[in-house]
Amino acid sequence: MSEVQQAPLTLRSPAKLNLFLHIVGRRPDGYHLLQSVFQLIDWCDTIKLKPISQNEVRRINPIPGVEPEQDLVVRAAKLLKDFCKIDSGVEIELQKEIPMGAGLGGGSSDAATTLIGLNALWNLKLDKPTLSTLGLQLGADVPFFIFGKNAFVEGIGEQIEELSLENQDFLVIFPNQGISTISIFQDPELTRNHARITIDGFLASSWSDLSNDCQAVAMRICPEVKQALDWISQAVPGSEPRMSGSGSSVFAVLDPKTNIAKLENLLQNLPKGWIGRIVRGLNKNPAYNLVSSD
Repeated sequence: MSEVQQAPLTLRSPAKLNLFLHIVGRRPDGYHLLQSVFQLIDWCDTIKLKPISQNEVRRINPIPGVEPEQDLVVRAAKLLKDFCKIDSGVEIELQKEIPMGAGLGGGSSDAATTLIGLNALWNLKLDKPTLSTLGLQLGADVPFFIFGKNAFVEGIGEQIEELSLENQDFLVIFPNQGISTISIFQDPELTRNHARITIDGFLASSWSDLSNDCQAVAMRICPEVKQALDWISQAVPGSEPRMSGSGSSVFAVLDPKTNIAKLENLLQNLPKGWIGRIVRGLNKNPAYNLVSSD
């Protein structure tokens, strides 16, 4: 076993937006083939990892509605611990800021950050491909967060190619209503034959050329999605908001001339239970430099 670092490690775990989501086909096993661009944003959870001598994974602050054995950070820690045969333990403190069930990848990001952090804490020296293979057992988006940069994503989410994006601000609204991803992808009215796009095609396209193929189904299943889209359209005229991933969060790209102070005031009067935030795009996962690419 590698020598375990003794000092606790505190890491920020970022959310992401799907700038578009096109469904371009379906595999024989039923999995949908997609194309998307994943944009990291500075809406982050915080994870503190503290080594302990007891041979266990201990989550010290319960998350309402999430049993420890179902918690992705606990599962990630146990997966890595078993894979590397670590005979000491870790205490995990997770401070949630990213809303759960919002479609912003918070759970997958937390799992990825736990794997990256424990790889450093336990001095395992595993590379990103190895961690990504482990992370895929926890969720399709986990390898992206381990990859750690904005990306053009294809397949079922496993084909990841780095993409340089300009720094932008976004308005993100979560209407406090989760949507089952399964219900979206099983819906008979879901578009499944969107024409493929290349990276160059994406870079040359306008915002209006792109879309989220899940959005129409989501609006029918969850009226709050349309309400949130309408709210942004009123607050930021001409912004053409769209849903991120399979929802239910929606977002808009903010023009540099946007009156941020005015928008912040509007966000103080969101419908009850909604969560809204102005966020900045990130170029890298804050934990990016903790793990070798090869």
